[in-house]
Parts: sequence; C-alpha cells; structure tokens
Amino acid sequence: MSENGAGFTERLASFIVSTQAAKIPQTVYEHAKVAFMDWLAVTFAGKDDPLVKILIDYADMMGGNEQATIIGYRMRKDVSSAALINGSASHSLDYDDTLVSFLGHPSVTIFPSLLALSEWRGKSGRDFLTAYIIGLQAGGTVGACASLDHYMAGWHATSTLGHLASAAACSRLLGLSEKQAQYALGIGATQSSGLKRVFGTMCKPFHAGRSSQSGLMASLLAEKDFTSAEDILEGPQGFFEALKGKVNEDIVGLLGLGWDVVNLSQKYHASCHATHSPMEASLEVIKNEKVDLDAVRRITVHASTLSLQAAGKTEPATGLEGKFSIPYCVANALLRGETGMQAFTDEKVNDPAVRSIMKKITVLNDPEIKALESLVEIELDDGKVFKSFSDILQQIPPLDVKKARVKSKFLDLCDPVLGKVKSRSIMEKIETLETLSDMRDISEDLW
Repeated sequence: MSENGAGFTERLASFIVSTQAAKIPQTVYEHAKVAFMDWLAVTFAGKDDPLVKILIDYADMMGGNEQATIIGYRMRKDVSSAALINGSASHSLDYDDTLVSFLGHPSVTIFPSLLALSEWRGKSGRDFLTAYIIGLQAGGTVGACASLDHYMAGWHATSTLGHLASAAACSRLLGLSEKQAQYALGIGATQSSGLKRVFGTMCKPFHAGRSSQSGLMASLLAEKDFTSAEDILEGPQGFFEALKGKVNEDIVGLLGLGWDVVNLSQKYHASCHATHSPMEASLEVIKNEKVDLDAVRRITVHASTLSLQAAGKTEPATGLEGKFSIPYCVANALLRGETGMQAFTDEKVNDPAVRSIMKKITVLNDPEIKALESLVEIELDDGKVFKSFSDILQQIPPLDVKKARVKSKFLDLCDPVLGKVKSRSIMEKIETLETLSDMRDISEDLW
C-alpha cells in the first residue's frame, strides 16, 4: 500500500489513464517512433514464416469482421485475429527489441494490438504512440517487480508481462476510466501464461501474438465494465504470489518520472538476445587480434544461467533452433560474418564447416556472469589466449545512432518485400507519425 492507501494495481491503473501526453518529452516520442519502425521491419520480414499461414487459416476458419490489416497480406481480419497474427509474425524471427525491466521482448506484445485497435477506431498517431509509451512503462514496472525470479521459474516473460502491457496500452488508447483499467489489468493478468519449455518451436512467437490479443480483449471487455480482481498484481493468489515477484516501492515510486522506451535494445543479429554478447565478444577478439580461424584450438564462452536457459541448445538441427544456440551463433558469426536472417536456415545450421567450429566451442555456466553478459576466451594452437567481455544490454547507442541503424535495418528487411519506393514512403510516414490524424493513413500502406 502507498501512503494514500492505494494498492499497486490501482496506482498502475491511475498512471495509465491519468498521465498527460503533453508532459511526455518529445525525445521519448522519437524513441517510440524508432521502436515502431523496428517492429514493422521485423513483422514484414517474418510474414512468410509458416506459423503465420497457419494462423491466417485458423482466422479464416473462425470467420469475423474485416477490421484491421494483416501486415503484408493485402487482407483484413477482425482486430483480435490481427493482433494475434501480426504479433506472432513480428516475433517469428526473434529479431525484435528487448528491454531489461521487461525481462524480454515488449514491442511485439504492444504494437500489434494498438495498431489493430487504432485502425479499427480511427485513432491518431499521437494517441497511438502515447498508448505505446505508457503500456511499455506499465509492463516494465511490473517486470522489474517480478524480477528474474519470475523468468527463472520457467515463465516466458514476453508472454506473461505482455498480457499486462497490451492491456495497459489498449486501455489508454480506448480512454478507459481508472476502474475499467484496473479491470483490464485483472482480465489480462488472469490469462497470463507462457512457458519457456516451448522455445525453439512455433509457440514462442505465438506467445507474443497471444499476449497482444489477450490484452486487447481485456481492454475491450473492461470498456463494457466486465469485472475482475482490482488487486490482481499484489493481492493474495494474484500475479506476484502465483508467478513470482513482489511490489517494490522504490520501482513503483518511479512511475511517471522516467521512460523505459529510451532503454529499448534493438537487435542487429537475427537470433535470441542471449547469443549476442557471445558473438560480439568473439568477433572483437578476431578483429582486434587478427586471429586466423584455422589457428583456433578452442573457444570457451562464459555465460549466465539465464542465457543458457534461453539459448543453450548445443545441437541445433534447424534454422529456428539455431537462433537459440550460442555455439552455432558464435561459429556462424566467426565463419561467415553474416548474422541476419540469411544465417538461420536448416542448410546453414547443418553446414559441415560451421559444425567443425562448433566442436571447438564450450559454453560454461559461470556464476560470475550476470544476465546477458558474456566472457569469451579464444585459445590458439600456439597456446596464446585472448579474452573479450561483452554486455549487449549496456551497449545501447544514443538516439541518433540507434535511429540510423534501425532505418538501415528497416530498408534491409522491407525493400525485398515492398520495393524501395514503398519502403521509403512508409519510413517517412513513421518519422512524422505523431502528426497523423488517423492511423488508417499508414495502415493502408501495410498491405
């Protein structure tokens, strides 16, 4: 309880509905536009993943009104299906952003529901971005309270927290009352699930879409005064008691004083984020010491328990499994230097040349290594040993650099799908998104 007697769920609902958009700095909106550009890029790139076709077929079987665009498919489905399909597509390549406080991937759980809802209800670009910023902050605050205990217990936080972040964002976009926002959080939280056991299967990206869909449904039900527990986060047998975590007053007290969107980490390798620090550290040794790969005797990667749980596959057989394999990602990066989408095919994962390097790689669970950090030791045939440390989550570039990298990534992923003219047209609209009076103006371009 706070000094005024309000519980965490009530305070979070108040933050969602009462935060004034005018008090959010313009720089924060700039970061949100970069996040949206990155999300659209990975969604277009992931649209042809087999799971997307299965979900579209499922939506066709269920029927429904044509309310919102399915990105890249020249079709519309009901808003619920659109959130599910676009959310799953955007996480299918595991090329989307992450946030430390969120314990996973936030944007793939928030943008799908907001885009579908904005198109259906004709919301403005400013309202769309404001809802994203607030939903992200709500999810990150719950995640910081849940802590790594939640993730290490087996929960896929992208999914569990995504239910709440999507519900919070959609509640803001719909203009719900504080009580209705509490209900939406309750409806979202009681659906919250997602197990890490399914990593490396279609269910991992499905988690993103499902959480976005569930949060959207939660807010639409709450809009009709569908009730739920008003203390779902902190109450007995609620979210924290059941799924790990507890209210941290130091964290909750920061609501509205800072914005997590500036701490988003976009990906520049198309694999699980737990593979990025090992790759960066390995590449740094090869580059700085001018090491000949043929002269390498062994490579030792020191990683955390968290990284091994997320990306500990030692014998990946498919491109998808390769995304969750530190040995493959390191070997591939050193051999080919190509860590984008093209690196994660069945053929490349099973290439004898990369398998030969993988045999030289040992991944150790090091208690001194935290979160996504990695220490890499490369020993040569002559006995020389080179070491490099990397923590990808602490290497977030400033806004101007981030924007330039994401624009390059956007064009790299979207040009082959949309063509150069259309890609650049969409990118220009995103750069002035807050000036759009109706998000349908950009949704129409996403066919």
